[in-house]
Parts: sequence; C-alpha cells; structure tokens
Amino acid sequence: MLKQIITHPGSAHKDDFLACSVLVHLHEVPILRREPTEEDLNDPGICVVDVGGRHEPELKNFDHHQFPQDEPPVCALSLVLKDLGIYDDAKKFCDWLEPAEWLDCLGPVDTAKKLGAPRAVISQLLSPIDVTMLKRFASETQLTFRCPIWQLMRMVGEDLVAYLRSLRNRLDFIHDRAKWWTIDTKQGAFEALFMPRIEPINGEPSFGLNRYIEEVGKQDEVIALVYPDRRGGGYGLGRFNDNRRMDFTRVGEEEDVHFAHGRGFVAKTSATEPDRLKELLAQAYH
Repeated sequence: MLKQIITHPGSAHKDDFLACSVLVHLHEVPILRREPTEEDLNDPGICVVDVGGRHEPELKNFDHHQFPQDEPPVCALSLVLKDLGIYDDAKKFCDWLEPAEWLDCLGPVDTAKKLGAPRAVISQLLSPIDVTMLKRFASETQLTFRCPIWQLMRMVGEDLVAYLRSLRNRLDFIHDRAKWWTIDTKQGAFEALFMPRIEPINGEPSFGLNRYIEEVGKQDEVIALVYPDRRGGGYGLGRFNDNRRMDFTRVGEEEDVHFAHGRGFVAKTSATEPDRLKELLAQAYH
C-alpha cells in the first residue's frame, strides 16, 4: 500500500506534475518535494518520481534521468503509465505526450525542430494555466488533501486515467455499432462514418470517432462524420480531420438543418433517416 509520493524540489515540470497527478488519483496520498533517501528508494510503500536515479517499478521508483542518450525519450509520466499498462494507448491517443517527452529529455530547441516549428512556438503555446499550476506546485514542500493544488492534481489524474480507459472501451463500442457509408456524387464518391443513435446517450456521442478512424487505418478515405445530436433527436454532421471538401454552409438553408457553422465544419439536423442524412452529406461535398 502506497504511503506517500516523493518528487524533486525546485522547479516543477509537466512530466513530474502529471506523473504525481496520476498517482494521487490512484492512491490519494501526500506528495513530498525533497530529495529521496536510500531508505525511500528501497521502500515499495514510497513512490519516488522523477528523481533518485533509479527505474524500478517493483519498488515504485520512476526516474528516467539515468537512461543513456541513445534511449528513446521518455519522461516520469511515461514510466508511471507503463507501470499501469496504459502507456501504449496514451502514446497513441494523447497527441501531447510525445512532445512532452521530447521537451523533458531534449529541451525546447530540439523539440521545436522535431515539431518542424520555430523555437518561439514552444513558449507561445504556454498559457497562464500551465505557468500557475507548475509555479504553485513547485512552491510547496508537502501537499496533502487539504491543499488546493493536491485536489486539482487529483482531478487531472482522474480525468487522464478515465480518458484512456474509457476511450479503449469506446473504440470497442464504435467498432461493434458504427457503419461505413460510401456517398456517390457528381464530383465523385467519398466515405463517411455513421454512428447510429443508441439510447440512452451517455457522454459526447462524437467521442472517439476520429480516433477509431485512425486506428482502423481509414484516415485517408473518410472525410465526414455523422453522429447523434445529444441536444435533440437528430444528428450532427461534421468534417473528419477538418477536410475542407465538406462545407456544411451549403446545407444551412435546408428546412431540416437548424444549425450550420459559418466556417462550414459542422451542422445539426433534425433528419434521422439514413437516406436523408446521405443527401445532406452529398450536398455539402464540393
């Protein structure tokens, strides 16, 4: 049974913050920000994160700084997720994880190069949310359930773990129920993914559709999505991967379309019959 989490003092980074967040969610124990002792490192009841120079999951030691330079970049969060058996899904479904590994291991200059972006982009993508959470985390020496940052970290960890575990279940759900549509038009044929309405609707009906298309390798073929509208009895029509060949302003004047975004990437319709939904998709295609 885990008694506490130890991570390094001083500046805090995204990887140690998130690794501790996941562990706080799972174990609800205090976080101490200090250097670990040898006793700490040998005690499986104490989780040592991003410090200590040892990676020993059986002893709950999760540091990566001792890895050779030619090892693939990983961070403390990566090691914790691997121990939980959800790293592969995280790497696949959390687009931010690999850049976070690069940033922690390689620094901002090489990370920007890998992203094919100017160095300044790394700083430009920071928000006051990032800055404040890491600053407040770094300012504490001990965090318990009475600390607002500890509570926030628990929520972050809960949401991340829930996302990864629910997404895998959701992909299986989509696989069993979704249908592939081929829409024929004068301009040519295209494919859409249709998710039928299944009551009761729990959560966001479009959740996982994009990831499912990528997982089955149809991201170069599918350009549109059709999914239940949780605000009504009809359906949402959307672009896949923001494909501009679908412009839903072209159906905005249709009687059964009650919303079409001015930028053309989504529409809502009261239509429920597949033939009518296919007609709207064909009309939006250009």
